[in-house]
Order: sequence, then C-alpha cells, then structure tokens
Amino acid sequence: MKIKAAVVREKAGPFVIEEIELDEPRPDEVLVRIVSSGLCHTDLVARMQFLPIPLPGVFGHEGAGVVEKVGSRVTKVKPGDHVATSYMSCGACLACKKGMPGWCSEFQRLNFGGRREDGTTTMKKGGEVIYGSFFGQSTFATHSLVTEKNVVKVPSDVPLEILSPLGCGIQTGAGGVINSLQAKPGSSIAVFGIGSVGLSAIMAAVVCGCTRIIGVDVLDERLKLAKEFGATDIINSAKVNPVEEIQKMTGGGIEFSLECTGIPKVFRQAVDALMIGGTCGLIGVAPNGVDVSLEMQTILNGRTVKGIVEGDCISDIFIPQLIDLYKQGRFPFDRLLKFYSLDQINEAAEDSEKGRALKAVLKP
Repeated sequence: MKIKAAVVREKAGPFVIEEIELDEPRPDEVLVRIVSSGLCHTDLVARMQFLPIPLPGVFGHEGAGVVEKVGSRVTKVKPGDHVATSYMSCGACLACKKGMPGWCSEFQRLNFGGRREDGTTTMKKGGEVIYGSFFGQSTFATHSLVTEKNVVKVPSDVPLEILSPLGCGIQTGAGGVINSLQAKPGSSIAVFGIGSVGLSAIMAAVVCGCTRIIGVDVLDERLKLAKEFGATDIINSAKVNPVEEIQKMTGGGIEFSLECTGIPKVFRQAVDALMIGGTCGLIGVAPNGVDVSLEMQTILNGRTVKGIVEGDCISDIFIPQLIDLYKQGRFPFDRLLKFYSLDQINEAAEDSEKGRALKAVLKP
C-alpha cells in the first residue's frame, strides 16, 4: 500500500516526507494507522548514525494508532483496536524466557537492523529499498507494520494522541525507578537530566513514595518543572557541585541516582553522589566508544552501577499500568507533550535538540 513517511537518506540529513510502499501484513504482523508518534532522543541518535543503522530509512519507535489489518496468526488485537507500539525482542533467548525482553540477545539486530526478524524489508520506493522495522515499527509515517509481539492493546477511553510516548521514553524513565531500581517508600533518589525521561522518573518516584527526590540539571526552567512534578529539592549543576550538595542534603549520599543525559561527566557525578551501598541507574545514551572513568574504591564500597534498557519493562504489562496511573491523576505525563504535524518533523527535531520541546509528538 502507498503511505507517507519521513525518510532519512544520509547521515545527519533532514527528514524528507515521501510517498513509499509498505508491505501488506504477514501472518504475525499488524497494520496500524498511526495517530501519533513520539520523537525520542534515540531517533535523533539514529539520524546522526551514532549507531550503524542502514539508510535510507524510516525511524520512529513510539507509536499509537488504530489497527487496520491483522495477519492470520494474530490473536492479541483485531481491526479497530487502539494500540501502542513498543520495542522488539525475540521471545526465545534466555533473557526473554526469564521475562527480561530489554536484555534480549537479539535486541540490536531486531531494533536497529532495518529489517524484519527474518531479514526481509517492509518498505520500498519503486525499485529502491527503504529500511524500516525500526524497533519493529518505524512510526514516522501514516501507517506502520508491527508484530504481535511489540503491539500493546490500550483502552479506548484515553486519547490515542497522548499515548505514543509510553512506548519508549516515558516507560523507560518510569520503569527505571519502579522496575530497575525498585525504589521503596521512604527512599531517596537524585535524577540527573530533567527532560521527558527524567521527569517521568520523578513522577514515578512520587508514585513509589520516595520522600527525597532531587532534580539535577543546568537549566533553571527544567528545574522549576522538576519541582512541579514532585521533586522535593533541585540543584543547578552549572552553579554548584551537585555531588557536594547532595552529600550535604542527605548526610553522606543518596540511595538511588538515575543518569538520563548520556554525558560521561554527569554519569560520574551520579555515581559519586551515592551513599555506600547505593545504586546508580544509567539510562542516558552515548555514541559507541564513549568511555567513562570511575574511582575503583567508590565501587568497592558497595555501590552498584546498573544499565537500564526500556525501564526493564514488559510493555504489555507496564504501559497499561502507566495508563491506569494517568487516569487516577497520579502520572500526568500528558503535560510533557508538544504536538506537531508529520510535515513539521524537522522543526520538532530542532525544538527537541534545543530544549524548546520536552516531548515532541508527531500527528500524521
């Protein structure tokens, strides 16, 4: 079928709206008419080719829409259902069988390879291959092919246009606190980097009952938002040493920290701010090959560094939980969103990179 999609044809090049051809769904696939698609930092990293992703390609991995067709083996959803789309996993490796699909041994290939699980492609323009299947979806388009594994049925009484960011960024920030760090009532946490992921983490810390929630950023307007979303304390790390400030506030260090920037200096601060026995979760994405230096004695003294992918979420379970929290008024993630048409995708990308939009959402 003919669809419109935002195609990237060269490293760091613009998104170009083009008419391309999308395959009909195979037996395990679902055709979704996209109502909205979140624009995530990972999409921008992919455009810059920090990861080896084939071009020309269509990105987008936070989708929400309406099912139009399903393959013969699909039983989870049916035409007319409202759905969100999330990341891909193989379902067969040891990590997947243990209920940890974010650690799937095939994660890189299935989410960044530009092809289906069997190596075939889903898009073309005439005789030219257009690489898709980004996170098993490629939702910067009017329609997307996903699999039964990475589509999540969502309630029809919540606006579809707000649900797309739950598929990656927001579930990653919230899941980082709830699932990965397992923050308990009365615990303390510092969130480094107050973007949409960091603010989702702060909202999740409130849900978990953390009694000290510290937001750390270099922008006062972001820190003000952190307070609005539940931070008990804020630190502008451009003006003071955040490690020293956190140690003063807590009497020796924080129980949990979450690094959401991907900047080595900030990661080091997030680790150094921990109390003995504390845990730092690393969410921020850096280009391949970026190193960080940590003091060995700091780690030897019982501190843990934990990498976090997709918030250690099983999307079929966690996305509906976040929607329930939203409906209860306890997780107001919709306040983060700024909407753009698909034709405005380059403006949305620039606004995201320059901090003018917390969470850009495209509406084809």
